[in-house]
Amino acid sequence: MPDHECVDWAGTLHERAETSPRIACLVPSITELLFALDLGAHVVARTGFCVHPHGEVRRVPKIGGTKDADLARLAALAPTHLIVNVDENRREVVEAARAFVPHVVVTHPLRLDDNPRLYRLLGAVFAREHRARTLCAAFELARHELDHATRTLPRERVLYVIWKKPWMTISRDTYIADVLAAAGWDSVAPEGAVERYPVVRDEDGAWQRAQRILLSSEPYAFVRRDAQALARDKARPVDLIDAEMTSWYGPRAIEGMAYLARLRRQSCTDAAPLPG
Repeated sequence: MPDHECVDWAGTLHERAETSPRIACLVPSITELLFALDLGAHVVARTGFCVHPHGEVRRVPKIGGTKDADLARLAALAPTHLIVNVDENRREVVEAARAFVPHVVVTHPLRLDDNPRLYRLLGAVFAREHRARTLCAAFELARHELDHATRTLPRERVLYVIWKKPWMTISRDTYIADVLAAAGWDSVAPEGAVERYPVVRDEDGAWQRAQRILLSSEPYAFVRRDAQALARDKARPVDLIDAEMTSWYGPRAIEGMAYLARLRRQSCTDAAPLPG
C-alpha cells in the first residue's frame, strides 16, 4: 500500500493495524464509515451522537459526547486506535487520550472531494482497501451525477443557519460551505467574520445578501414553524435542510449529493430566489 495513503490530516504516518484492532471513534460520520468498511466488529467505543448505522451501532459502548468523552471509560475499553476530528473534538481531550491509546488518527476534511482520501486512509490502515475502492467509485459516480443535475440551475447565495439565539452560520472555509458550493449554493457570512461559525446579528447585511436561507437540522433542530417565521421576517425563501447530508463525511456524503441535487431542483421550482 502506498505510504501516502496512511498519512492522516496531522501528518502522521500510520502503520497497518494488526488483524484485530480495537477502534474507538469520536466522530459520528466516521463511525458510520467504519461500518461501511466492514470494520463494525472492531469498533469498541463511540459517542452518543454516533447513531448510524441504526441497529448495528447500538451494540457499541457509548463514552459521552464529541466534546466531553469520558476518558476513564475510554481507557477501560482498551482501544488500539482512536479516530478524531479537528472540528468536532477538543484538543485537550485528544491529547489526554494519547497517554493510553497507541494510535490516534486525526481527520480534518475541508472539502467534499476530501472524502476519497478519508476512505483510502482508513482502508489502508485497517486493511480494507477493496472496500475503500468501492466507496471511492460510488463517490465519483455521485459527484458526476450532482454536477450533471445542477449545472444548468442558476447559482444562489445562501445563508446556512446552524443555531438560534443567537443566530449562527458557517464561514466559507468549512466543509459544509464546500458541499453547498458543489451543489450550486454559495454561502454568505457576516463581513469581516473570522470565526468558522460566526454569529449573525439581526441587522447584519448577510441576511440581505442571501437569496435563500437554509435552516439546518443540527446542531439546532430547526422545524417548519421556524422556517415560516423567518421567511416572513426576512422576506426570503427559507428551506429546512438535513445537516447529515451536508456536514457528514463517509458514505453519508455519497447519499448527500443525491439529496442536494433533489433539493436544488425542488427549491428552484417551488420558490423563485430573489434576483442577484
